[in-house]
Amino acid sequence: MELISLSDGDNSFQVHVLGRRSPGLLHLHDRLDAEVLVTSSFVTGRLAMSLIPSDLEDWSRALDSLAAGQEICWKDNDHSPEIRIQPHDEDHGSAVVRVEDLGASSASVSLPIKLDDGWIDQQRRLLELVRHQWPSEVLEISAGAYQWRR
Repeated sequence: MELISLSDGDNSFQVHVLGRRSPGLLHLHDRLDAEVLVTSSFVTGRLAMSLIPSDLEDWSRALDSLAAGQEICWKDNDHSPEIRIQPHDEDHGSAVVRVEDLGASSASVSLPIKLDDGWIDQQRRLLELVRHQWPSEVLEISAGAYQWRR
């Protein structure tokens, strides 16, 4: 299922959620396996990543910032690709998505993507579909202690 889908026909950036990493294991149950897909006429790439419920909250806040015209950086840590989205770049006359795999390959790619009006609302709909499909079912009641939500 797509969490993020940005495309103009020539360039595309997507984050696909593949499912729960370890369903039924209390401390890993809410962790989702996902992959970043980047496609252009010049480069095609795929990176594995994982998501936790706070990542989805961070993505929701990032969408609010994008709606306000601000550049965002999402998933900025040593264990997953860094994703930057600039809603409007003067040089390209479009949005620009930059993905950096700082933790493993040190590779990066920037994609200008001409996005239609309403693209942020579409991303919000995708986020809600992911949350509906894989709701958070575990609470961390203290550091390293978990229980099922009731």
